[in-house]
Amino acid sequence: MEPKLIAKQMIDFQKTTFDNAFQAVVVQQNQTEKMTNTMLDQTVWLPKEGRKAIDEWVKAYKKGRENFKKSVDDNFKKVEDLFAVTK
Repeated sequence: MEPKLIAKQMIDFQKTTFDNAFQAVVVQQNQTEKMTNTMLDQTVWLPKEGRKAIDEWVKAYKKGRENFKKSVDDNFKKVEDLFAVTK
């Protein structure tokens, strides 16, 4: 088997593994967000500023998660291009 083909298969496997693990984290974080929102909706003692701070925190971690995924995808693309199999 050609070394570039082996490298490409390894990269594809690693990317698939990362994508699946990342998606599992996204599902878990979304479920936690729903649970937290349900709890906060029932919490009458929490001031509006507290709820606003939590909402901003959620936006920040979603943006960070998106930036991380984009960075990983961009770097996988670079590695894939490096080991591109030409026929």
